[in-house]
Amino acid sequence: MDKKEMESVVEGILFAMGDSVETEKIANALEAPVEDIEEVLESLSNKYEKENRGIRLTKLEGAYQMSTSPDIYEYLIKLAKQPKKYALTDVLLETLSIIAYKQPITKAEIEKIRGVSSDHAVSKLVEYSLVQELGRLDAPGKPMLFGTTEEFLRSFAITSISDLPVLNPVQVEEFKIQAEAEVNAALAENKENDGLLD
Repeated sequence: MDKKEMESVVEGILFAMGDSVETEKIANALEAPVEDIEEVLESLSNKYEKENRGIRLTKLEGAYQMSTSPDIYEYLIKLAKQPKKYALTDVLLETLSIIAYKQPITKAEIEKIRGVSSDHAVSKLVEYSLVQELGRLDAPGKPMLFGTTEEFLRSFAITSISDLPVLNPVQVEEFKIQAEAEVNAALAENKENDGLLD
């Protein structure tokens, strides 16, 4: 199979699959070395950009996915009229950050860090496809483990979790102090409200 034919097959595979496909799986399907497939994918990606095509190839942790060029987003929005949008509140961003840096993680571990219930936040993040269930922890009660998704990588324009910014210890300590202060303020407010009700 020559390079041109290989490009055609790889392009067809990515189009048909829709989701991301691991480079190794494509190589197995074509019975070709992974290095050759990587070269074909890079060639396709460069061709799409050079010719200003409406599609692009997105790389996600050893996998590739066919995606729409950012240049035509405005036209897609006009076509859809009501594009799917979601707002990430401070609570959702905080919960998502904990999951991203600590995954795989249970709800109980998230709540221990945040100091408050995280059921709603985790459910919303799963609904938005930014977080997914990864299985169960081998511990009493078999709690569910959560981690980020490919949609998370796409949304934050990173190719791997290893691309997340490294937090320095001072920032982490400041976040802990701030979180503790917020929890204590919330507890004090609840006690005050309880006193008014008595």
